[in-house]
Amino acid sequence: MKPHPKTLLAPVLALGLLAASLGAGAQQAQQPKPEQLIKWRQSAYQVLGWNTARIRANVEGTYNKEEVIRAANTIAAIANSGMGSLYAPGTETGKGWHDTTVKPALFTDGKKAGEAAAAFNKEANELARVALSGDVAAVKAQAAAVQRSCKGCHDDFRNAN
Repeated sequence: MKPHPKTLLAPVLALGLLAASLGAGAQQAQQPKPEQLIKWRQSAYQVLGWNTARIRANVEGTYNKEEVIRAANTIAAIANSGMGSLYAPGTETGKGWHDTTVKPALFTDGKKAGEAAAAFNKEANELARVALSGDVAAVKAQAAAVQRSCKGCHDDFRNAN
């Protein structure tokens, strides 16, 4: 015996309603609150700091090429992750894990902010490339270049803690 067409319609409608509600939830999830964006960027900078310290420990102590490669690749991955989207309107003030330290200039001088981000990306990618060589002096020099790009951005766009 064949099911009645109305019996088949109910599950289809239920699935449609479920898909619509999931779609609405996904749309809401794509628009996080400013506090969440601030937390994410603060967390990313903590990971950058940790990996920078890992590289420094290796070039100043016993060098472990694989450890340096992992740390350099992590820094490059974060540099290329699109972190600019974490500086959305509404995140110029507020609190993530702690109060944001971003200067308002980051939101008003897009050209300079873009140049700072591009410099960081360039130097981070070069660090990942140099790390593969295992040349301690070259890694140390490139890690310093990454740090200069970080400092340049901090000087222009970060308030002192």
